[in-house]
Amino acid sequence: MSIRQILRAKALVLAAVGLLAACNKDAAFPTIDTPNITSTPTPPQYGTPYNGVPNREDAVIYQVNMRAFSQSGNFAGVLARLDSIKAVGTNVLYLMPIYPVGTDSKSVNSPYAVKDYRAVNPEFGTLADLRTLVDAAHARGMAVMLDWVANHTSWDNAWITAHPDWYKASPAGGIAAVSNNGTTFPDVAQLDFSNAYMRAEMISAIKSWVYTANVDGFRFDYADFQPNDFWKQAIDTLRNVKTHKLLLLAEATRSANFASGFDYNFGFNFYGGIRSVYASNAPATTFDALNASEYTGATGTQQVVRFTTNHDVNSSDGTPVAQFGGKAGAMSAFVVAALYKGVPMIYNGQEAGMAAKIPFPFTSVKVQWGVNSDVKRAYQQLMAARAASPALRAGTPTAYSTTNVCAFTKTAGTEQAFVLVNVRNSVQTFTVPTALANTSWTNALQGGTYAVGSTISLPAYGYMVLKK
Repeated sequence: MSIRQILRAKALVLAAVGLLAACNKDAAFPTIDTPNITSTPTPPQYGTPYNGVPNREDAVIYQVNMRAFSQSGNFAGVLARLDSIKAVGTNVLYLMPIYPVGTDSKSVNSPYAVKDYRAVNPEFGTLADLRTLVDAAHARGMAVMLDWVANHTSWDNAWITAHPDWYKASPAGGIAAVSNNGTTFPDVAQLDFSNAYMRAEMISAIKSWVYTANVDGFRFDYADFQPNDFWKQAIDTLRNVKTHKLLLLAEATRSANFASGFDYNFGFNFYGGIRSVYASNAPATTFDALNASEYTGATGTQQVVRFTTNHDVNSSDGTPVAQFGGKAGAMSAFVVAALYKGVPMIYNGQEAGMAAKIPFPFTSVKVQWGVNSDVKRAYQQLMAARAASPALRAGTPTAYSTTNVCAFTKTAGTEQAFVLVNVRNSVQTFTVPTALANTSWTNALQGGTYAVGSTISLPAYGYMVLKK
C-alpha cells in the first residue's frame, strides 16, 4: 500500500468514526461500530472458566514481577510459591507482562516493550507453563490477571512493518516514539488510537488470552494516555464474554475511566499522600481528602487500588522499608493503604520486608524469601482480619484523623470497625472523639475485648484495628 493509499484509508476510517460519534447518544464515549473490520479469530477456550473470581470490592491483589520473584525468574518459580502467596491473604494474582520483549537496537529489555501480543515470552516458559500456573492459582482460590500494554509496542513488533499506519507519525515522517508529559521513551513506538483497524486487532488480542490461558482479567498499563472511547469499546467487548467474570484495572487516575467501565483506578495520589505523610511529615489528615478525590466518578462498587509500592515506584523511589521508617513504618503505612478505603495490592517481596529495591529492568535483584517472618505474619494477620470483616473490606469510612494519627471508623450494616494508625516514629496519644469514647470493642488482630476510654496511646508506628 502506498503512502497516499494509507492516508486515504485512514481518512475514511476517521470520517466514519467521527460520524458514528456524532450520532451516538453518549457523546463522551461513542460506540465505534466497525462491522466490516475483521480481526484474528477468537481461539477455542482452554480449560473451564473459573467461578471463584472475587467481587471487585473483595479483591486482594498480589503483583508478581517474574524476573525478580524467584531465582529461576519464570512461571515455574511462581508456581512453586503459590501456597505462600495465598497464605498472605491474596485472591488475585497479577502477573507483569508475559509477552516476548523487543530485541531491536532501541531495546532496553523492558517487559513493557511488547514484540508479540499473542505469544508467551520464552524467558518465562511456554504457553503450557502459563496454563499450568493459571490452573494452579485457580485450584488455590486465586483469580489471575495479566498485564496489558496497549499504548505502544517494541520497534520489532510485526505491526511495525505490516501496518505502519497503525502508529502515530513523527514530524520527520516515520513512526513516532512514545512521548507524553515532556518525557520521551525511545525504546517503544506509539500506536495510533484513531485507527479503527488497530483498535479492533488490539481488542481481539486482549480477548484472546481469556480463551487461550483462561485468565480472569487485566491490569492495563499507562491507561490515562489512550482515549476513553477506546477503553469503552474494549471493555464492552470483554464484558460480552459471558462465560467469564473479568476484573479490569486501569493503571490510571482519570475519573472518566470509571465511566468507561473499569472496575478499578490506580491509587497514585494516595501513594503520594503516604510519601508526604511518612517521609515529609505531612499531617495524617492528608488521607481523608484523597478518599473523596480518588473516587470522583466511581459508582456502585467501583474501587481504587491502593499500595505502598509497586514495580515502578520500588525501582524509582525505593522500598517501603527504606522510605517509610523501617519495617514498622512500612507496616504502619500499609495498614492505612489496606484498610481506609479501596482494594489493597501487595508487590512481591513487600511481605518479606525487603529493604533493597528491584531496579529496572528487574534482572539484577531477586526477592530473598524466608527472612523477616515477623513482617509476613503481620501481613497475614491484617489480611485475615480484613477478609473476616465486611466493614473493613468495604464499609463506609468516617474520618477522625489528627496531625499524627490516622483514625477512622468504617460501617457496613450492623458491623463497625475502628482503625487507628500512628504515622510517626514516636509515641502518640489520640484523644478519642466523644461519640466513640467509653465503648467496648473486639481487637480484630489479637482477639479479646478492648475498652476504649477517652484517650489511646500508640507506640511509634503502632496501629490498632477494632470491631464490634
